[in-house]
Amino acid sequence: MSPTLRIVRRAFPKAALGLILAVNVSLTVAQTATTPSPEPQATPTPTPPAASTSEPETSPTPQETSIKALERQFFRNILHDQRAIWTSPFHIQSEDARWLIPLGITTAALIATDKHTAGALHDDRLRLNISRDVGYLGSGYTAGAIAASLYLLGRARGDDRLRKTGLLSAEALLNDGAVVVALKVATQRARPRKDRRGRFFHGGLAFPSGHTMAAWSLAAVVASEYKERPLLRVGVYSMATMVSASRFTGRNHFLSDVVVGSALGYLIGRYVYNERHSKTRDQTDKGLSSPKRYGLVPSLMPMYEPRSQSFGLSLGWKL
Repeated sequence: MSPTLRIVRRAFPKAALGLILAVNVSLTVAQTATTPSPEPQATPTPTPPAASTSEPETSPTPQETSIKALERQFFRNILHDQRAIWTSPFHIQSEDARWLIPLGITTAALIATDKHTAGALHDDRLRLNISRDVGYLGSGYTAGAIAASLYLLGRARGDDRLRKTGLLSAEALLNDGAVVVALKVATQRARPRKDRRGRFFHGGLAFPSGHTMAAWSLAAVVASEYKERPLLRVGVYSMATMVSASRFTGRNHFLSDVVVGSALGYLIGRYVYNERHSKTRDQTDKGLSSPKRYGLVPSLMPMYEPRSQSFGLSLGWKL
């Protein structure tokens, strides 16, 4: 999509040391036959210079150089991301219709039926408590703590990949925060517990779901960085799906809030990864993973059965 960061290599030139040895030999002229010839003086053996005991400096790896550049330009990158996010509607291409049209139709259908789906849920105390506990995984505090832990653990262990994952996760989460606040203030949609009709511009902060955005952004960054680990990818996306479902079953959001939040979070996470990911790391990953794993994209679809009054979300994978 966009050019990635350059990776700078430092090369230290090797200094070649030349040693010139000069030996001057003095010969004594024989004076007379009767005079004994003096013994020739021993030629002093030159002492070789002591070898340097200092270890040669090691140049930083391309991965480490890339991460340091990300750290220095962290807040500048966020400003760049925000400009790209808010101007993205002006750069839509024809190929984007493959996902924009289905997402638009799904969102419109869910908004039209939100009052029915939200009204069918009753205040079951057990379900509300479980939904609340699961939803904590997508809160800003929890998601931020996970990103910070990945970064700090990567620094402590010298794991550049883990360190970069935490750094990109934090960048994606901060972008989420700016976007979700702006959209909530602009739409002002009341939460289901206060207004089951799901009306906009009536003083609320329901649209879209911020917890869902954070969970999917975090999952998108982690899954993109560790493409060669399918179990990890399924795990993080399953966690994001659980958070999404809990925001609906806990009556904190409508289904449309959850689906739009999931899509925005996933897109922002993927954008940050693609924008900041180095070419060196990308080429290494291609050698480790198969093309099929590269093409797996999570698909989140709501499920609603009017007869049994059952609700849910299904997580699928498409190539």
